[in-house]
Amino acid sequence: MKTGEAHIVVEDLTMAYGDFVIQRDLDFTVNHGDVFIIMGGSGCGKSTLLKIMIGLKSPAKGEVYFDGKPFWSSSIKEQEAMKRKFGTLFQSGALWSSMTLSENIGLALTQYTSLSDAEIREVAAYKLMLVGLAGFEDYYPNEISGGMKKRAGLARAMALDPEILFFDEPSAGLDPISAKLLDDLILELRDSLGTTVVVVTHELASIFAIANNSVFLDTDARTQLATGDPKELRDHNSNPVVRNFLHRGKVEVQVA
Repeated sequence: MKTGEAHIVVEDLTMAYGDFVIQRDLDFTVNHGDVFIIMGGSGCGKSTLLKIMIGLKSPAKGEVYFDGKPFWSSSIKEQEAMKRKFGTLFQSGALWSSMTLSENIGLALTQYTSLSDAEIREVAAYKLMLVGLAGFEDYYPNEISGGMKKRAGLARAMALDPEILFFDEPSAGLDPISAKLLDDLILELRDSLGTTVVVVTHELASIFAIANNSVFLDTDARTQLATGDPKELRDHNSNPVVRNFLHRGKVEVQVA
């Protein structure tokens, strides 16, 4: 793992739906091995930014670089090769309800590898073991809890051994204990597999527990107001909007 070296660079990025600009002038770097948080209030464009970073939505302007290679100005074939290095856990888990957990994980392996059925089942069992779901290979999504679904979704995101894991509100709908277990799992996987992690969330407990880098998006200014370690931003950033968000609105703003 090339810790400390730029893995993802977002440069001069503008996000828009038609003429409506959501965010402009975004510039930040995600280093190899980071747990990077995209944070900000509701409606600031966090999930839209994630969609641009994983190739689901094109930016109005700007570029996203992976290990120095531009994504949006590359050919479709080159983009597909880059996306093979991504794993994504969507907010709902997005598991196929008609498939077992093993079959959900094996879907990408069937499509993108030449592994036999027996080998695919073995890999699926291993991925489930990594997320604490050993023995649940033949369970269907409706037979497990919400927290287990999130972990199964993570196992599926890891199916092709991605270099980067993207999470969209991973703690949404989870009780505090399940959310803490998922946070611990994210850190464990980052440390053991050397994966770079990008997380969309507004949950402060998770932000301070797992992140070492971040970008703060503001709804009113429609641009980023800060980037860096969230704990450093909480303790030392002078922008009242950033400080209020990271202190749950408990910072008193001085009015001249």
